[in-house]
Amino acid sequence: MNADEFKTIFLPCHQQLYRVAFRLTGNREDAEDVVQETYLKIWNSRDRLGQLDNPAAFCMTTLKNLFVDFLRRKRSDGSSGVNVEDVAITSDTDIGKQIEQRDSVNIVTQLIEQLPDNQRDVIRMRDIADLPFEEIEAATGLSPGNIRTLLSRARKKIKEQYIALLKYERK
Repeated sequence: MNADEFKTIFLPCHQQLYRVAFRLTGNREDAEDVVQETYLKIWNSRDRLGQLDNPAAFCMTTLKNLFVDFLRRKRSDGSSGVNVEDVAITSDTDIGKQIEQRDSVNIVTQLIEQLPDNQRDVIRMRDIADLPFEEIEAATGLSPGNIRTLLSRARKKIKEQYIALLKYERK
């Protein structure tokens, strides 16, 4: 595959890739990096691709895999992906409530990190990045039913663990 064929086949996917990457990463720079890595990976494997039935789906799958790698790199760097300082807290609350809310966010973030990979990725895409089910389906290759099941189980597990922590703290 030459450069012109590559541009014709894969560049029309750029806006959709960027939109999904932005929603997943939460910022422009990281989204651009993930999209650039996606194109680089596809370009480097262009001779092995052959004829693709759905180039957009292939791009989304590649982007999703690179995003998972991106999350793992961030996690190994010690960052959780969610900045506690970015959590909106209304100004009419007192400092005690602000601290409690930030502590709650930290706890939930830690609980999300402990989930199995597939549940963690889906809950991040849906509840943190606010992606619609269609984009999660395209990025993960999972059916809508599987996505809903993973979300339900992840939310239930987080809720149970959070309640257990609260009960433990009250003792």
